[in-house]
Amino acid sequence: MDTELATFAGGCFWCIVSPFVNLPGVLKVVSGYMGGHKENPTYEEVCSQQTGHLEAVQVTYDPQTISYEKLLEIYWRQIDPTDPGGQFHDRGKSYQSAIFYHSSQQKEIAQTSLQALNEEGRFDKPVVTKILPAGPFYPAEEYHQDFYHKNPEHYRQYRQGSGRDDFILKHWGTENKDREHLKQKLTRLQYSVTQESATEPPFNNKYWDNQAEGLYVDVVSGEPLFSSKDKYDSGCGWPSFTRPLQKEIIKEKPDHSRGMRRIEVRSRKADSHLGHLFYDGPGPEKTRYCINSAALRFIPKEDLEEEGYGELLSLFEQV
Repeated sequence: MDTELATFAGGCFWCIVSPFVNLPGVLKVVSGYMGGHKENPTYEEVCSQQTGHLEAVQVTYDPQTISYEKLLEIYWRQIDPTDPGGQFHDRGKSYQSAIFYHSSQQKEIAQTSLQALNEEGRFDKPVVTKILPAGPFYPAEEYHQDFYHKNPEHYRQYRQGSGRDDFILKHWGTENKDREHLKQKLTRLQYSVTQESATEPPFNNKYWDNQAEGLYVDVVSGEPLFSSKDKYDSGCGWPSFTRPLQKEIIKEKPDHSRGMRRIEVRSRKADSHLGHLFYDGPGPEKTRYCINSAALRFIPKEDLEEEGYGELLSLFEQV
């Protein structure tokens, strides 16, 4: 198989890895450093802004399966390309955005893509992302690799706290979803529920009577949403929870479909339709989150460490 490289800088490399992982045709995504003058720099040296490097990710891909144009499209939707001084709350040269081209063809495609983005008028300032020749790429330390998977809660908090997620939602909205990729990744029912706001049958779904201990995560993004500690049998035939893991990971929207007045529940990160919120629950706030099993993936307590959710094991410790 003939493979090619694509290298992108877009601020903290933690946040640029996950959008490319598991895409058909993408074989490897590595966090690292490019564009500086020192060999084998450390993270601390790069952050000191003295080596000239940018935090970057290098994507190894099969051009017969996924095009460079598609990779660029995904890249643009992860960054603020109008910021010359860094990305979001990370400031300094090492956090600037840049496209490092590996061939004259990539350079031409990147320039055309940047020009089109400027002409589109999506942003109120010009795109300033640099297009630079690729140089030596130095992989970052092991603890930076696949950080989104090893430390999902920290990663989620960082993305939200930095302002990246809000910026993406404001400028791209649900357009940031790769529909074709989701159709390949999800079952027909999962896609219908999360992307088209369908509802699965009661008492005939995967988790309505699941009593095992563990986490329920967004089937699209893997973001932790609910704990078995807050799950109860409401008699409705769908998984019911008294609360989400954190209030801010859930979006609530008025839903007047089907002649009813309800509150729709969506995940904040992936904007997946999850279900509805009602106020007839047993908790002090009376909340009942009635959720479709098809919007969730259940991870048993004993598998949390292996699946990259080890820091949430404390939820299940005896008090």
